[in-house]
Amino acid sequence: MITSNMTRAAHPSRVTLLLNSHEGPRAHVLTDSVVMTDNLATIRENEIDRGLGGPIDMARVEAALRHTLNL
Repeated sequence: MITSNMTRAAHPSRVTLLLNSHEGPRAHVLTDSVVMTDNLATIRENEIDRGLGGPIDMARVEAALRHTLNL
């Protein structure tokens, strides 16, 4: 899940994508956003509003997932 609610940032299970960073424009986020790896779900593909447009730092995502899954 990705949210624009920045009060949800600053947690080890979350990855912040800032619009004014090098990563924000590549990911095509519309505003500062938080990827919440601690809110995992299985959903149908047609329920996805919009995907990210480009690559994000997967090392940060992996670290957040490791924290979420206690690995």
